[in-house]
Amino acid sequence: MRRSPFRIAVAGTHSTGKTTFLKRLKALFEQRGLAVAYVHDSAVNAQDKGFPILADHTFESTAWLIARAIELETEATISADVILVDRPVADALGYLQAALLHTSRSIAPARLQALERICEAWAPEYDLAFVTVLDPSVELGEGRDGDELFRARAAEEVTRVVDRFMPDRHLLRHGGADAALAFAIAAFDDKHRGV
Repeated sequence: MRRSPFRIAVAGTHSTGKTTFLKRLKALFEQRGLAVAYVHDSAVNAQDKGFPILADHTFESTAWLIARAIELETEATISADVILVDRPVADALGYLQAALLHTSRSIAPARLQALERICEAWAPEYDLAFVTVLDPSVELGEGRDGDELFRARAAEEVTRVVDRFMPDRHLLRHGGADAALAFAIAAFDDKHRGV
């Protein structure tokens, strides 16, 4: 029987190094001959379908993003040794909460609680989680939303949600990728030594 893949999730606001970090980590695992699945943010796909994103996030767009992430992560378990998740389910909830604060909107408490229950139930699927730390001095990536206030709110809310549902998370700071990469590889090795 095949063992469960090792799942590493990285959450955080946009342009904080998540994708760069995960691509480097993917290369390191592949150098070891491991099958790596990279599950990335589906916000562009959500937008293509007509769902509002970023500061316009809604219950529906958030539910779609969460469901899509769960679907893609679950599909990846079929053949991957390692699953790298660029924006775990808690990330979408953090973005929704940031959007609601940013635009002075609200949603029915029961709907928010439903999303929270999903995030809480799914969080244990991750073996290792990181949340990025926003460094405002680092410029936004090309084509990224330029609303710095929303970016900061998203950083705060994503961190708050991740801290709630994944309290063992590790911080990923600008300039700290090398140490985080070594830590992730060591965590994988430790788990597989114990199997």
